[in-house]
Amino acid sequence: MDVVELMGWLAERGCSVVFKADGERSRGHRWMVIVSGGVLGAESFFRSDEASADACLEATLAHLEGLGISPFA
Repeated sequence: MDVVELMGWLAERGCSVVFKADGERSRGHRWMVIVSGGVLGAESFFRSDEASADACLEATLAHLEGLGISPFA
């Protein structure tokens, strides 16, 4: 699953998703993902600042897995 597939999967389940690359931030944390609402719950929010888009994808998948939510099911 890539970033676009995951964003689509989450959007289909009512989530708002933002992936951001910011060249003005320090080299180790230029990428950010934010997921809120939908399958996470109305008041739930997830954010991760990482060194790459792939790391953001992995962090998001790990968070979902920790909640018992699988985009592969």
